[in-house]
Amino acid sequence: MFDIDPNFPSDQNPDNDRPADTGAIALLDALSSGIAAVVDRVGPAVVRVETARNGRPSGGIGSGVIISPDGLVLTNSHVIHGHREARLTDSEGRILEARLIGEDRDTDLALLRVTAARQLPSAPLGDSKLLRRGQLVVAIGNPLGFEFTVTSGVVSALGRSLRAQNGRLIDDVVQTDAALNPGNSGGPLVSTRGEVVGINTAVIAGAQGICFAVASNTAKFVLGELIRHGRVRRAYIGVSGQTVPVPRRHAHEFGLPNRLGVLVTGIEKDSPAAAAGLVTQDIVVKLGGETVTGVDDLVRLLDGSRVDRRST
Repeated sequence: MFDIDPNFPSDQNPDNDRPADTGAIALLDALSSGIAAVVDRVGPAVVRVETARNGRPSGGIGSGVIISPDGLVLTNSHVIHGHREARLTDSEGRILEARLIGEDRDTDLALLRVTAARQLPSAPLGDSKLLRRGQLVVAIGNPLGFEFTVTSGVVSALGRSLRAQNGRLIDDVVQTDAALNPGNSGGPLVSTRGEVVGINTAVIAGAQGICFAVASNTAKFVLGELIRHGRVRRAYIGVSGQTVPVPRRHAHEFGLPNRLGVLVTGIEKDSPAAAAGLVTQDIVVKLGGETVTGVDDLVRLLDGSRVDRRST
């Protein structure tokens, strides 16, 4: 038997808890207030996106974000693909009709415009190059039909590559652990400055905390191309091919660092490749001075900057 000092703090006695860490509480309160402020700022610009035919919903549901007061809306291509119309619902329950300006399946982005002219709440596109690993981000969207859901997390990695539904690699993808689910597609990934730094696009099935967003700088490029041309222009040389090892004797003879290249399996008639003298069974190891180690490299290098440009 021993006596217990009634003044001794005990975890079993809630009346005698140790003094609260007011600094930690203040930090958490500040963090909570910051996230709430971001949601207040960007939330009104987030919309539910439903595909439509003749003004009526036709099945597909996702999210989107209004990026200009005159009604430009970014979403995912896979949300709207195959439809020219969309029905949007804002955070106050208002219905907005929109039409498709253009889409880019290579980056899984699409641009809509609200048909009725009005001043709408909008969110600015930030500079994704300023992102850092560990930086806090917020995702807003409509996962699994739960409208205008907010989740938060951190930037897990930068510069990832993600395979689009058409098979092309999307470069410079942002990885985050902010919880995303079907229905979040097309919604914004937002920095603590209230800027859209990504458009949420994919999750890894069966994984937890591995989610991806197309970087805002990619979205800016696609946005400009869709407004000007209705599509994203990319260079074309007119070949089909497959990734193969470069024969060692060829690599040694020509001093090539490549272990891999692109075997040309087909050439389109009257194409730039045909005019340049390429033939089937050639192996492409460089394009315009850039090393090509596979089909993905070749596709990535054939971007808009090479349109009408001579390459070697």
